[in-house]
Amino acid sequence: MRKTSVKNLLVFPALSLVVATGCAPIDSSSSTSVGDTSSTVEGNSDASGDQQNSTDTTIAPKGSSASGSSNVDANGAQVPDTTTGTRGNTPPPESQSSTGVFALSVLERIVQDKEVGNGYSRDLFRHWSDADGDQCNTREEVLIAESLSRAQVDAFGCKVIAGDWFSPFDGLSHTDPSDLDIDHLVPLKEAWDSGAHAWSSSKRERFANDLSDGRVLIAVTSGVNRSKGDRDPSQWLPPRGAYTCTYVSDWIAVKFQWGLSMDSSEWGRLKNLLNGQCAGTTIAAWETSSTPEPPQAPSSPAPAEEKDENPTDAPALPTIRPGAFCTPEGGLGTYSERVYVCAKTRTTGEPYGDGRARWRQQ
Repeated sequence: MRKTSVKNLLVFPALSLVVATGCAPIDSSSSTSVGDTSSTVEGNSDASGDQQNSTDTTIAPKGSSASGSSNVDANGAQVPDTTTGTRGNTPPPESQSSTGVFALSVLERIVQDKEVGNGYSRDLFRHWSDADGDQCNTREEVLIAESLSRAQVDAFGCKVIAGDWFSPFDGLSHTDPSDLDIDHLVPLKEAWDSGAHAWSSSKRERFANDLSDGRVLIAVTSGVNRSKGDRDPSQWLPPRGAYTCTYVSDWIAVKFQWGLSMDSSEWGRLKNLLNGQCAGTTIAAWETSSTPEPPQAPSSPAPAEEKDENPTDAPALPTIRPGAFCTPEGGLGTYSERVYVCAKTRTTGEPYGDGRARWRQQ
């Protein structure tokens, strides 16, 4: 859910582990893959037909599409969140900046390997499932989260029928969800060729429906998503130039977080971009729906007056994902400068059908 002006105290967990120990990120089983990419479209077309009865949701937009960890500025461009703390081991100073971890530092820790290039089928990635049982499948969850206003949802089922969306790939605005595809930033075939072929079917399903961070899935104009197909950044970049560096950063973040490899042309193109027009680009912390990490006790008690003079020393709320399951009930989190609460009921007081708590706006 959206964060208030508090700063994110979580770090990119997989990166911290790699920098400190030299270990591979996430799942070493996802070592690699390669091959020629096809023109498979990763977007999902909308079901047609508006329904007469509808209700406004109370879930706010996540604000930053594929770059769920980024915020949209006044010009519609996206900027990374500021990362000010660490979890676990700390990357060396040269790999960090005031806004996160340098993307080039993360790229250099991603394995280069040939792609598999065969055996892929979209059916191997069960997608648009309803993991939390709230009748909203993954596509609808993303539409609700990314709408810049409260999305209008069919009262007889979780079907988004109207909202306000900004497609960062081409800079177009939309009010009709049928004009949008939900793009897997790293296409499913690209994931297969880069290591997902070795995953279990359940892990592939988790990847295809990953709502843990807004960079994995993003609502974009259908046409531009289909022009992308399953191509990597060596073959395709968003037509909106202002979004190039965010796209590069998010691509690296998703690949690293999921332990996916890169082929040499993909890796080389990204490195050239990060040494050129995207120099200094950073990667913000991976979003999480976990509860806040207890603040570390200071080595010596701080004077009471100093605490009063430095309110930013107070523990920050965690950055969370709108709609994700959470604990404990009543806990608070932030997303895009808004505060969310972990609750078993909607803002209207109506309990969720499965009785489980999830993040929603207060």
